[in-house]
Amino acid sequence: MDFKPLITLLAIVNPLAIVPFFIHYTQGFSRQQRQRTVLISAVSAFAVIATCAIIGLQILEFFSISLASFQVGGGMLLLTSALAMLNAQPAEAKATQEEVNDASARASIAVVPLTIPLLTGPATMSTVVIYADQAQNFLQHAALVGYGVVIALATAVCFTLAQPISRFLGQTGINVMTRLMGLILAALSVEVMATGLVKLFPALAG
Repeated sequence: MDFKPLITLLAIVNPLAIVPFFIHYTQGFSRQQRQRTVLISAVSAFAVIATCAIIGLQILEFFSISLASFQVGGGMLLLTSALAMLNAQPAEAKATQEEVNDASARASIAVVPLTIPLLTGPATMSTVVIYADQAQNFLQHAALVGYGVVIALATAVCFTLAQPISRFLGQTGINVMTRLMGLILAALSVEVMATGLVKLFPALAG
């Protein structure tokens, strides 16, 4: 079984880096409200990954986008996310200050912005679609969906233990973890782009 998709997804989603956002968004929440937010965020993250794994390629076909072009574009997006992570910024954190303030005022912020775009944004979606194309049989597709379950569980654990994790690691520890994940993601993004470029320009393989 190839665990590269799982490693890539863990590096992009990186729930540890989103823990400070979770703490901020759930300030003033009761224990029950916080638990509900954790559950909805985890289930939503799985739903995004599973949907991209199952029908992502069909969506590309509908818009007449070649996978090679998507690999190059997706690889560039991954590299951009990796560079952000090397600067200790979450890969998918695209929420503006206005969105932060607005989200804090809502009864539920589990889906937006916690899940989309903070956890599973464009980089995550493009990665799942690229690996879905590489799946050769039903079991490999099922494994990709299963990795969505692992991501959901990792998200649930990190969010449930948000306060202890934040106290134990501190901002410095979270930054170190984010940078390490960013380094891994940078290497994987180059590999994805190289594969797409070889498909677009076969002469590069020679």
